[in-house]
Amino acid sequence: MTVSESIYAPSNTPFQMTAMEWIHAYWMSRCVYVVAKLGIADLLSESPQHCDTLAKATDTHSDALYRILRALASVGIFAEIKPRYFALTPLADNLQTNHPESVRAMAILRGEEHYYKSWGDLMYSLQTGDSAFERLYGMDLFEYNDQDSTQGEIFDRAMAESEEENTLILEAYDFSSIDKLADIGGGKGLSLATILQAYPSMTGILFDRPDVVERAKNSWDLALQNRCKFIGGSFFEDIPTGADAYILKHIIQDWDDERSLTILQGCHQAMTPQSRLLVIDFVIPPGNEFYGSKFIDVNMLVMCPGGRIRTEEEFHKLFKAAGLKITQIIPTESEVSIIESTKIS
Repeated sequence: MTVSESIYAPSNTPFQMTAMEWIHAYWMSRCVYVVAKLGIADLLSESPQHCDTLAKATDTHSDALYRILRALASVGIFAEIKPRYFALTPLADNLQTNHPESVRAMAILRGEEHYYKSWGDLMYSLQTGDSAFERLYGMDLFEYNDQDSTQGEIFDRAMAESEEENTLILEAYDFSSIDKLADIGGGKGLSLATILQAYPSMTGILFDRPDVVERAKNSWDLALQNRCKFIGGSFFEDIPTGADAYILKHIIQDWDDERSLTILQGCHQAMTPQSRLLVIDFVIPPGNEFYGSKFIDVNMLVMCPGGRIRTEEEFHKLFKAAGLKITQIIPTESEVSIIESTKIS
């Protein structure tokens, strides 16, 4: 039985049921947010617990917590194994902090006040084409994360949860001819570290804002640190030279065409005639088929300064304006593609 079938009368058509599920989907996402924020899955990691015990550990109202957990258990997130005792399920497992495929930080990030308030102002973005987040907070999301260290850390942890994506990138692309790889805007450097581990003779450059790079360096294994230069700066200004290949992973999607062009032109200037640029991003296909990144694109509209998920045609146009030629677009087993380009001769 679906969520809507359990809530709405049997006379509703299947189309109405599906529509009702979408309309009320935020009920479920808000419930997932609060249990992720409270760390309920971590508290259940050793054994099932009574709701009173969970409420005491999280300083919450026992009956209110029970009602939320009961609702989530009805869709497979947790299980009520006996009255008011809850246990983990395969879906709830991923809400544990230390699970290898954890989505806890992402669940928290998407539910934080600055996210849901911005999405609540979606109509503004629709009417103006501008970021609702910037209207509400008077700055872009990245400035906000810089000013609020707690939110910045949540954002960093959520982005790090895409580690499986790095494995799929390794499987799809042959990095063996690259001696030095520069990850531009690479955050904590998980993507670069994964590639360096797979190619022991390769060296790297991690380039991001100075505070981000410093945190990244301190989290790296010493052996990998010795194979990498950590450089602080802005990708709107000087991008490091001297690499055989450059990576921009989920960077271009955050910015409008003008600022994306500035970033690409900076890479072009840093590249040699033999260098490659690898833009790792979503590429929206034509047609009406479901593609999760079509909704990520709407998130870019709401949250980022002109950000968007682009089509293949839009990428070609943008790269050409930057003096770059796309040589191949390599799909991965996820929705992410690797867009390889070189300088136009």
